[in-house]
Amino acid sequence: MALNIGDPAPDFTSTNQTGNPVRLSDYRGKKVVLYFYPKDDTSGCTAQACSLRDNYADLRAAGYEVLGVSVDNQSSHQKFINKYSLPFTLVADTDKQVVEAYGVWQEKSMYGRKYMGTVRTTFLIDENGIITNIIGKVDTKKHAEQILK
Repeated sequence: MALNIGDPAPDFTSTNQTGNPVRLSDYRGKKVVLYFYPKDDTSGCTAQACSLRDNYADLRAAGYEVLGVSVDNQSSHQKFINKYSLPFTLVADTDKQVVEAYGVWQEKSMYGRKYMGTVRTTFLIDENGIITNIIGKVDTKKHAEQILK
């Protein structure tokens, strides 16, 4: 079942880069940028994270909390955060519960080889937990601009 604008965002409980629990419901009353990306410290994912980092003050001024989600583990997330000075939380979805709930764990293809992976997608969620926008064509270098426009 694909999620659509106007749908309630599926709640989840997972862990962040330090092993602490993260629940989407803890962000009720705030707008959330929930962005899904394939892998820590790869070129596209780094460009995307750095776009969000470089425009973090503007995102916060617009009322957004930023949560990044990949299936990488806590240690990988912590290294990624430290290497690029990322000011936001990364969710370690190692059991793939969150990517599956949001429908972004899909079959992908590279060089003719098919495999399962995370499709880069961003969900904008309002203060009441409702999806207000879904960005499926992410411009990794200008992602913050896509969110703020």
